[in-house]
Amino acid sequence: MRVIAGEFRSRRLKTIPGAATRPTPDRLRETLFNILAPRIEGATFLDAYAGTGAVGIEALSRGARHAYFLERDRQALDAIRGNLASLGLEARATVAAGPVLLTLAHYAAGIVFLDPPYSLDREYRAVLDLLSRNPPPLAIVQRDVRLALHESYGSLRLVRTVKQGGNALSFYAG
Repeated sequence: MRVIAGEFRSRRLKTIPGAATRPTPDRLRETLFNILAPRIEGATFLDAYAGTGAVGIEALSRGARHAYFLERDRQALDAIRGNLASLGLEARATVAAGPVLLTLAHYAAGIVFLDPPYSLDREYRAVLDLLSRNPPPLAIVQRDVRLALHESYGSLRLVRTVKQGGNALSFYAG
């Protein structure tokens, strides 16, 4: 896996084996950041269920001021920390260990990205309900195209959906 564009373009990222994480495909990450291009410079970005941190690192590479990485898996946390260190990004990043439903309330960001791993599909609605209590300006949910989500969660409203292969990105504005 590599950083697609920006300051760290083409730099390799450490990955982890197994199904503990659900990596965001490069093409989908590229689509996501093409959409976010006008908003990413200077933004704070929260990568929930961060896996190896590829999405949050892509945000930093493209000009985000700070990124929060929320993850509970120990191997994934080690990969995130290693990836941040290899790029010299520790000062622009905060890594929080623990379940997202417990750690999310402690961090606020202008852009929140959610992509629960395969075993946590049931958390989509719970985390969107939690976010709706103090909604960010933008929340993006990566999901399987077959997983249906509501049009709104509190004041979070679905404003756009982009489908690519078996994945979809749902954009909610707060």
